Amino acid sequence: MSSFPPVELTVYPAECDAFGHLNQAALLALLERARWDALARGPGMDLFDRNGVWPAARKAVIEYKAGVYPRDVLRIEMTVTHRGSTSMTLRHVVRRVSDDIVVAEAEIVFVCIDRLGRPTPLPEEIARFLGPRTLGSHQPVRVTVGEVDLAVEVRGDGVPVLFVHGFPFDRTMWRHQLAALTRWKRIVPDLRGAGASTPAAAQDGYSIARYADDLVAILDALGVREAVVCGLSLGGYVVFELVRRHADRVKAVLLVDTKPDADAPDAKRERDKLAALVEREGPDPLVSRLLPTLLGQHTQPEVAEQVREMARRWSVPGLVGALRALRDRPDSTATLRQIRVPALVLVGSEDQIAPPAGAQEMAARIPNAQFQVVPAAGHLAPLEQPLVTTRLIADFLSSLK
Repeated sequence: MSSFPPVELTVYPAECDAFGHLNQAALLALLERARWDALARGPGMDLFDRNGVWPAARKAVIEYKAGVYPRDVLRIEMTVTHRGSTSMTLRHVVRRVSDDIVVAEAEIVFVCIDRLGRPTPLPEEIARFLGPRTLGSHQPVRVTVGEVDLAVEVRGDGVPVLFVHGFPFDRTMWRHQLAALTRWKRIVPDLRGAGASTPAAAQDGYSIARYADDLVAILDALGVREAVVCGLSLGGYVVFELVRRHADRVKAVLLVDTKPDADAPDAKRERDKLAALVEREGPDPLVSRLLPTLLGQHTQPEVAEQVREMARRWSVPGLVGALRALRDRPDSTATLRQIRVPALVLVGSEDQIAPPAGAQEMAARIPNAQFQVVPAAGHLAPLEQPLVTTRLIADFLSSLK
């Protein structure tokens, strides 16, 4: 993991107690001074400011090992020992310069917060500086539905929120929301043939209806009667199907970068060409064809690579099956009037596949739906602009009764 440059600080008499020892509270202040100095020398204090976030201390564990006195010079060494999606752990080793004795060790856990004080994912620039994410203990549960084995990540308690990914993505497209929406029970599956889920063997094992039934089976396996359902693109088409087939399981809907229209004839022919391309050459040529329309013009290059990685985790049968399911999906325009639960429509301002004008028209057809535009995002707002997208989702979820 990454280390900050060591910082040397002198202990002042005013920082010591009545017995002439460095006060324990003063040591915490020295550690904070060292972090500020290290940031000023290293990546720059504007690293957090320009990303609109700040690290807030959540837990501190300090072990005092030796006495410290006025005029002692302390060298403070700092290393990131853990980096999660929204948090990091910083280890401090405090040495007296004169004799190189370790006088204190501290581990402090920091949570990344936005300007409103809410936990939020670490922006990509900060995550790169801190180093690779530490492998955590979150492993997906497995839900068997017929011949397929579905991977489902489940975290937290509270009102269940089921996140449905788009194409050719997997459940990791929701990783920022999975990490930040800690007040809710997050249920995030890979669709059949995607990510860590197994594919169906038969060509007819894929359809929008089949995806919707898989999700209901997941809810049943988890003992969840009713959930808020959030779907992006293909995931939105599955949400429409849930409304048609399993309305009693839907507490509210979030439609992200999606649209109700069925494929036009030209679009159907293009799906078939892409399916043949995948069968011949695998996922990489597919992503190369799709990327120009998937992402906004200001999106970080890292997001494009994340899209490639997600597509590579699909099986070829899963990709071909999904393309055919997209091709044959029903028109859901009439379904919009059937949505009688709270609804939020989110769209990236630069979405070329489901443009904002169409998304706004869709929201107008849903009784009492809310509509929000995510600035500087294309068709993948939860990854392109995670802070704004997560905040809008959290605000909507907080409004539910």
